[in-house]
Amino acid sequence: QVQLVESGGGLVQAGDSLRLSCAGSGRTFSSYDMAWCRQAPGKERECVAAISRSGISTYYADSVKGRFTISRDNAKNTVYLRMNSLKPEDTAVYYCAAGYSSGTYYIRGVKPDYWGQGTQVTVSS
Repeated sequence: QVQLVESGGGLVQAGDSLRLSCAGSGRTFSSYDMAWCRQAPGKERECVAAISRSGISTYYADSVKGRFTISRDNAKNTVYLRMNSLKPEDTAVYYCAAGYSSGTYYIRGVKPDYWGQGTQVTVSS
C-alpha cells in the first residue's frame, strides 16, 4: 500500500502555469504506475496524465496533450504534473493516484488503486 499527498494547487489566471507535486510513502513507490486525475464540479473523475514505473512511458488525455507534462523521481518518491497554458476548463480538484495496471488504462477510464486527498486548482478567465 502507498500513501499519497498532493501539493501545489491554487488560483491562477488563464494562460498561467502551475506545477503539482505528489509525495508517496513507502519503499514500493517505484512499483506503481502513477497518474494525475481530476474532478470538476458535476463531472466524473478522469485521469488526464499517467506515467510508467520507470518513467519512460507517459500517457495523456487529449484535453491536456501538449500542455501538461507528467514526470517522476523515484529516488524522492515523488511524481509531478507541470501544467502550462491553463484554461478555465482545467478547474478541478486534482488527485494523485497509484496503481498496478499500466498507466494507459487509467487514461482510458480504469480507476487506479490508491488515491491522495486532492488539491484544488482554479483557473480564472
